[in-house]
Amino acid sequence: MKALEAIKTRRSVRSFTEKPVPRRIIEEIVDGARLAPSANNIQPWEFVAVTDQATRERIAEVTDYGKFIADAPVCVAVFCKETKYYLEDGCAATENILIGACALGLSSCWVAGDKKRYANRVNAILEVPDSYKLVSLLALGYSNIKASAYGKRELDEVMHWEKFQDRD
Repeated sequence: MKALEAIKTRRSVRSFTEKPVPRRIIEEIVDGARLAPSANNIQPWEFVAVTDQATRERIAEVTDYGKFIADAPVCVAVFCKETKYYLEDGCAATENILIGACALGLSSCWVAGDKKRYANRVNAILEVPDSYKLVSLLALGYSNIKASAYGKRELDEVMHWEKFQDRD
């Protein structure tokens, strides 16, 4: 699948089949994430791919809105060293995971991390040092659901040329 097609067709999906995701596909997706841009090329990220059911259940249990992580065959947790732009860098890597998953025929959903009260608990579950910040949790897997686009603003509503133009 071409990059722009993956960007335009990717949707958040919270329902997954039990079909396991091959390790080579998980590695290919994370390999794309490590190639994301980062400020000063610091590359502050680390990725933990979780396929163990019990661990995914523990992660899902502590989240606010990520209970479906327990049902996804994979959860990729994105962590970053606490650098000046760790959140921007980690979000760039996160987006690469979402797009890469779509391009390889997987469904996904981004669950918040950095500012959530449970971030430290996820670090503890995955034995991540306190010097790393949880940026995101990504549920990945195959789905029988075809999510449709909804509520996206049109390009002419969000794009400005040369200067911002108030449309109200």
